[in-house]
Order: sequence, then C-alpha cells, then structure tokens
Amino acid sequence: MITAIGRTTLLALTYLGELGILLGNTISAMFAAPIRWKLALHQIIETGARSQIVVAVTGAFTGAVFAAQIFFQFHRFGMDSAVGSVASLALFRELGPTLTALMVAGRVGAAIAAEIGTMKVTEQVDALRSFGVSPIDYLVVPRSIAMMVSMPLLVAEACAFGILASYLIAVPMLGVAEAPYLRNLTFYTHGSDIAIATIKGFVFAVIIVSVSCHEGLETSNGAAGVGRAPTRAVVISSLAILGMNLILTFALNIIFPSGQ
Repeated sequence: MITAIGRTTLLALTYLGELGILLGNTISAMFAAPIRWKLALHQIIETGARSQIVVAVTGAFTGAVFAAQIFFQFHRFGMDSAVGSVASLALFRELGPTLTALMVAGRVGAAIAAEIGTMKVTEQVDALRSFGVSPIDYLVVPRSIAMMVSMPLLVAEACAFGILASYLIAVPMLGVAEAPYLRNLTFYTHGSDIAIATIKGFVFAVIIVSVSCHEGLETSNGAAGVGRAPTRAVVISSLAILGMNLILTFALNIIFPSGQ
C-alpha cells in the first residue's frame, strides 16, 4: 500500500511538473513569438461561439432548479423574496463558473486533445518541428488565448441565463412578489460576486487548455492513444476544476468578502 501511494504521488507530481512546464512555455511564447491571430480567432469561434447553446441551457436549468429548491425550503419561513438573491450569489460564486467549466471541458477539452493527439500520432507535430515551427506557438498558444477569452464570457452568459430562469420560475410560476424579489436580487448582488465568477472562469480556462493540450501532445500508440487522450483530458480537467474550485472559494472569499 505504501508503495502504491508513493508511486501515485510521484506520478501526480510529475504530471503537475509537466503541466507547469507547458504553461510556462506557453506564456513565454505569447510574449516572445508572434501570435497567429487568425488561428486564435478561429479557435475563439470553436471554443466560445459554438459553446453558447450548451452553456446557456446549462445555466438556465441550473438557475431554474436552484430557484425552485430555494423556494420550497424558504417558503416555510416566509422568506420567498430571498430566492432571487440566494440564486444570484450561488450562480456567480459557485454554480455558474464550475458547471460552465465542466461543460466546456467535456465539449472543447476533449476536442483539443483528440485533434492534437491525431496530429501527434500522424507525425504532423514532427513535421511542424522539421519546418522550424514550434508546436507550442502553432497549436497551444492560439487555443490558450481562445480559451482565456471565451471562458469568462461563457461564465457570464451562464449566470445571466440562470438568473433569468430563476426569475421565471419564482415570480410567474411560484408566485413570489416581483418587487421584493428584484429588490433583494439587486441589493445583495455586488461587483465582488461578478469578479469571483470572472476569476474562476479564467483559472478554469487555464486548467482546461493546459491539460487538454498536454494530453494531445503526449499521445502515443496510434488510434488507441487518440481514443484515450480525450477521456483523460476530460477526467483530469474535471477533477482539477473541482479541486481548484475549493481552493479558490476560500481564497476569493477572503479577498472579496460577501456583501462588498
């Protein structure tokens, strides 16, 4: 058992080191090498624009279900008007960024790992190196820029649709008074809540693109390896997002206390 724990720990530390090296090389390439903006814009369309429907539906149903559950519990204490504020805080501080990141990891992260993995096993990555083109500059940097730009916007979209859906569930369907609902919603939602959602979205974007590109670049064993790369990318990204969310929750609530 001790050997297994030690082996697992070493593998995890090695993996984190590889991700750190990839992230460092990516950041260096963003400032040292010319950015291929055409590729970056194409990736923004693939990453952001084509993920909007999935993110909007996820945010809407999350906000609707959460508002219904809050109403069912708070109605017993006569706190119906608090449904909007609680749903808004939950969406901005936790549910919006986390669920958006998980959906994007499943849709975009898997695609990145599969695409780069296919290029790796078909020796297209080696062909780039033979022409003097860095795979980091050509493959990783455009996807990193696209993910970092798109994720905060997708998080904002998910939160907006979640708040709208919570309003439609609470006011027209469940009969919560509109005026106190909106008053509490606007009074208890602050700029710090939006800042937390944005920061979490950006950090989750870095995790998704780093893990996905790493899995793609490390793909081997032909078609079998290409099949495993997207699965590993989604699983590792999802677990990293959930773990990092806990860390960010404590850190950001110290920096941005609730109610400010």
